[in-house]
Amino acid sequence: MANKIKIKKGDKVTIIAGNDKGKSGEVLAVFPKENTLIVKDCKIAKKAIKPTDDNKKGGFVAKEMPIHVSNVKKA
Repeated sequence: MANKIKIKKGDKVTIIAGNDKGKSGEVLAVFPKENTLIVKDCKIAKKAIKPTDDNKKGGFVAKEMPIHVSNVKKA
């Protein structure tokens, strides 16, 4: 059973642990089963994209990755 997360989509949060410590941003998504959330412009990872019919070149795309709820606080 997942714990109740008190942070909702659209809330402003500050990161208190990890490489992005001190950054703040808006919550884009919350995943209660995994106790994680995605914060705008924090924990950015480069993901490889294969060439497709729409995207002929492929390449890399910057994407926000999930952060554990214990590593953020409401701002």
